[in-house]
Amino acid sequence: MKNSELKKLISQYKEIQIKQKKKHVDSLRLSEKLKEIEHRYFHETGRTLKSDLEKIKES
Repeated sequence: MKNSELKKLISQYKEIQIKQKKKHVDSLRLSEKLKEIEHRYFHETGRTLKSDLEKIKES
C-alpha cells in the first residue's frame, strides 16, 4: 500500500471519529468502519493505527 493510501486511511479514521462524537449518528455502523480501517492499517504496516496517531501528535 502506498503512503498516499495510508494517509487516506488515517484521514478517513479521523473523520469517522469526529462524526461519531456528534449526535444523531449510527454509532454502531461507524464503529464497524473504524475497526475495519484499523484492521487494514495493521495488516499493511504491522503497527496499530492508534499508536501511530499518538506518535504523530507527539512530534
